[in-house]
Amino acid sequence: MELMDFQFEGQVVEWRGPAPFYFVAIPEGETADIKLAATGIEYWGQVPVMVRIGGTEFTTALFPKDGSYLLPLKNVVRKSVGIQVDQVVAVALSVGRP
Repeated sequence: MELMDFQFEGQVVEWRGPAPFYFVAIPEGETADIKLAATGIEYWGQVPVMVRIGGTEFTTALFPKDGSYLLPLKNVVRKSVGIQVDQVVAVALSVGRP
């Protein structure tokens, strides 16, 4: 496993639209550093990232939200790790793609 650039804990939130989506709210303290690391690679405000939660690694893109970011949780990850809404999870994250 490679070393991740950012490590933090964040709360899982649910967005109810036509289908529910789940996100980890990025703590405010990490936002400025992530924005700096993402300079030049963001697209439509989204930031490509590699993520590790528990023993599961996956790629996704951070969504901008109210000056910070939301980390989308893929259902396969959420279910395999047993993540629930409002749970605080430990996240390791690298900006960019492999």
